[in-house]
Amino acid sequence: MIRDCEELRRFEKDMAEKESPDFLKNLALVEGLYDEARALGVFPLKNPLDGIEGVIVLARAINSV
Repeated sequence: MIRDCEELRRFEKDMAEKESPDFLKNLALVEGLYDEARALGVFPLKNPLDGIEGVIVLARAINSV
């Protein structure tokens, strides 16, 4: 459990400053996550429009502000 949020923020900031972005590493990470999602049966979606009504209601509420 994280007890000191400020220390975590400093740690993440320091890590971001030390490491430069690596496109190939990030691409491999995304591909691995996608493969895992497919293995768990999350992708491909059986019905891509399933639950779209809730997304539309949320989008209308956000856009009306």
